[in-house]
Formats: sequence, C-alpha cells, structure tokens
Amino acid sequence: MSRFSELLLSAVLLCGSPGAAEAAGHFPNLGRAATPDEVKAWDIDVRPDFKGLPPGSGTVAHGADVWEAKCASCHGTFGESNEVFTPLVGGTTKEDIETGRVGAYIRGDAPQRTTLMKVATVSTLWDYINRAMPWNAPKSLTHDEVYAVLAYILNLGDIVPADFTLSDKNIADVQKRLPNRNGMTTKHGLWDIKGKPDTKNVACMKNCTSHVTLASSLPEYARDAHGDLAEQNRKVGAVRGQHTGGDGDAVATVNPGVALMKSQGCSGCHGIGNGIVGPAFRDVAKRYKNDKDAESRLVGHVKNGSGGNWGDIAMPAQTQVSDADVTALIRWILSGSPEN
Repeated sequence: MSRFSELLLSAVLLCGSPGAAEAAGHFPNLGRAATPDEVKAWDIDVRPDFKGLPPGSGTVAHGADVWEAKCASCHGTFGESNEVFTPLVGGTTKEDIETGRVGAYIRGDAPQRTTLMKVATVSTLWDYINRAMPWNAPKSLTHDEVYAVLAYILNLGDIVPADFTLSDKNIADVQKRLPNRNGMTTKHGLWDIKGKPDTKNVACMKNCTSHVTLASSLPEYARDAHGDLAEQNRKVGAVRGQHTGGDGDAVATVNPGVALMKSQGCSGCHGIGNGIVGPAFRDVAKRYKNDKDAESRLVGHVKNGSGGNWGDIAMPAQTQVSDADVTALIRWILSGSPEN
C-alpha cells in the first residue's frame, strides 16, 4: 500500500471506528472501519519509489498521436501553450539533465516555470496524468496511453529519445535523467515523521475561539461574476464550490438541457449567460441564429473539437459524450439555453 493510503487508512481507523472513538471519549458510535475494498478504491497513487505503478508501456510515437487527439487543445502541440495552462516543456538544458538541478529555476531568470523545470519525480507526472487527464474526461486514458503520453512529454524535454518506449521496467532509469530530480528536499514532516516540521510555532491552546463563522470573502455583487462556481467543478471527487448563481439543483430538475449540460461538465468552461474559458451558450445561439446548418456543424465541433471560432483557446474533442446527448445539448443551446 502507498504512503497516502496508509495515512488514509490510519485516519479512518482512528477517527471512524466506534471503538477508537469511544476510547477517546469523543463522538461515540460515529463511523466505522474502512473495508478492504474501500481502501483499495483510494489506493491508486504512485509513490516516488514507484510502488503502486501498474505494468504497461508506451512509445513516444504513440504518445504523440494520443497527445494530438486529447491533450494539444489545452497544452499545445509541443507542450508550449500558454493559453489555458502554463507551458509543460521548456527552460531546461542538457546540463540540467546531468546535474539534476534546473539552472534557470535556481537563478530565477526564466520568464515562467514550466512543469519539467519544477517536478522532481517522474512518478508525479505519471500519477497526475493517470488521475486527472484529459481535463474533459479524467481517468479515461488506459495505462499504456499514460505511459505513451508521458514518453512524449519526456521526449519534448530531450530526456528520452524519439524512438523510446517508456514502461514500468525502465521508468526508474528515466528518473535518473529528470532535470530537477535533486530539487526536492525530504527533510520535513510531510515526508518523514522524524523530519523537520513545517512550522516552528507552538500551539498555545489558550483562549481559543469557541465559535467560528465561515463566510465568502467576495462581496455579494461579485460572487456570481463568473457564473455558478459549484457547477464548474469536474464531476470527479468531492465538489466544494459554493453555489453563486442561484439554486442550480432546482434548475436542473426543471430543464433537461441544464441538467445535461451540468452532468457532462460543460459548465466548467461555459456559462449560460457568461463566458468562462469558452463562450457563453447564449452568445453561441445569437451567432448561429439564422444558420440552417448550425446544428450539424456544432455537433461536429463538440464531437471532434474545434478552434479559432471564439478566440485562441481551442475546444477539445468531447468523444466521451454520446451522439444523442451532444445533439440534445446543441438543440438546447440554439434554442437560447432556457433555464426553465
């Protein structure tokens, strides 16, 4: 089991099991111990020593194909995009690969810090791609595709050659060539329980506030400036955003178009009346108001991806959405995106 899962299980057993709670005298009979299957569902991270890494392999060439189809719309063909996210590649040299410390990062003379400048463990890249990418369909890549995409990124940084095949068998050797592999310290409490703590403060535990009121730091007039924040979370994991655009749940039960838009995660990039990363749905309806071919054209844009129609930021292909749902979404948008 990985370190994260060990800590998680310990927390569950300590705080969730009735016996432990009663022994401590706090919250008796609250919670229960996690089952093996529940722990296994959480046990998906990959440690820097590669414990938890599943078997598999992928070539740089295959990674280029997957990248162009599922990654380039946000990150650029060569990982250089600075439109949606900061560049992944750049700022590293052959000397950095030899020393394991990025000179531009130390000197501070790079215009910005790319991912390959900062990351110290190649397992971090594999783990994040596997968990969270692509943005519109996280966890949809196969393990071999994750290896391939990572191989492509590493090739862009001249860490591996163009004919390289990355696998669970040789990834430890690749770690030895990561440009900033020596840039992370492990002498702290988050890594080693005997390490140096992150703070030198001493908990006084005196005159503590008995009641804390949590409130948004945004003034009321600004809270919905970017639409409903609660609906801009991807539907993976806990959703923590506040509702800032009205009662989203009530609206979803009234209008099937709104419900479909939310269930497919469209509101992460589009608002009904406000543009976010992409245009507002109602602006799309206005542009194509008198276009008889708009429905078929927009269905194609959603399914295959598109760029250049609403600025420099391209829309990735939404291949995970069924044809029927895409058609229903486009018809709802072209009708003016009614909320009721």
